[in-house]
Amino acid sequence: MTELLRVATAGSVDDGKSTLIGRLLYDTKSLFSDQLAAVERTSRERGDGYVDLALLTDGLRAEREQGITIDVAYRYFATPRRSFILADTPGHVQYTRNMVTGASTADLALLLVDARKGVLEQTRRHAFLASLLRVPHMVLCVNKMDLVDFDREVFEKIKEDFRRFATKLEIVDVTTIPISALSGDNVVSRSPSTPWYDGSSLLHHLEELHIASDRNLIDVRFPVQWVVRPRTDELHDYRGYAGQVAGGVLKPGDDVIVLPSGLSTRVAGIDSFDGPISEAFPPMSVTVRLEDDLDVSRGDMIARPNNQPTVGQDLQLMVSWMADAPLRRRARIGIKHTTRSVRAMVTDVSYRVDIDTLHRDESVETLGLNDIGRIALRTTSPLCYDPYRRNRTTGSVLLIDESTGATLGAGMIL
Repeated sequence: MTELLRVATAGSVDDGKSTLIGRLLYDTKSLFSDQLAAVERTSRERGDGYVDLALLTDGLRAEREQGITIDVAYRYFATPRRSFILADTPGHVQYTRNMVTGASTADLALLLVDARKGVLEQTRRHAFLASLLRVPHMVLCVNKMDLVDFDREVFEKIKEDFRRFATKLEIVDVTTIPISALSGDNVVSRSPSTPWYDGSSLLHHLEELHIASDRNLIDVRFPVQWVVRPRTDELHDYRGYAGQVAGGVLKPGDDVIVLPSGLSTRVAGIDSFDGPISEAFPPMSVTVRLEDDLDVSRGDMIARPNNQPTVGQDLQLMVSWMADAPLRRRARIGIKHTTRSVRAMVTDVSYRVDIDTLHRDESVETLGLNDIGRIALRTTSPLCYDPYRRNRTTGSVLLIDESTGATLGAGMIL
């Protein structure tokens, strides 16, 4: 089975994010003939002088009329070396919440910059959000190089401008590539138009990127999603606990503890869809059998006795607020953390981050739509969590409207 890489595009409006994804799909022959024919027909009807590959992801009528991306669009393709999920996220400020949604599970952020405009405010905003979401890898694609005659000085200036800004953020792996998404230069193969560039093409970089070490294979974290009791004649006494491994490596015979109860036992076996396996690690979905019949239910977490997550009710969060109504102190909301759902109250709104300057505004009392800020919560029952910087799964929460079930925001535990 080929390894999966999750990629999210980011950048300002009209920097060519949708066109780049369309170019990747087209050049890797990941399109059906009817899809390409539909795009060619629409391009002709609109009077475009070329095949607009951005139409492959911008499917909403409003997106095609305005030539922008509004909602997150996911596209899938594969090469012999790797499978990919591409999230095309919007560049407009008012759709920042959509960008957060697309990048929250990404392994890599493709940050596009228009070579004519350089690093803009929205470029910095999306770079900050990718850093906040702990996306481990970033590729700065200096797009539309054909419009500046593939000038090396333009490329080097943008690369240096972004490097200076990135030093303020926790971005450890940044690769810069000069491309033209419209004509395909340096997208799938090296372009003769940039003889001064000695790096790889974008697709080659995506195929060769090492991501296995990005996962936390030290801290065993297994949130229980479902208790499996078949009660059939063949499996009359079978009891297993299904879920997705969030961290560490689990093996039969390991000493484990069930939280929040604190009961200890050992792993009797691990079953997958294909049968028993010798170990489980992120992001595998498995069923864990324990040697003792314990009271374990959905929302509990299995960990190692000497390496446990924090169990508590008071949380400090960085929050991306996604609702029209502002977030206020003493607001009552629902919390979804791994497989556990609890109620909570906002005990403090500490500050809002000015994304343009990265300064903290401690005078605010509320967080509005698309704001990023720090808050404190008190939950009605304990959660088993890790800091987000250590584990993106056990360190993240969703803030939910209890009356409607709508998502209000995404939180990262500090």
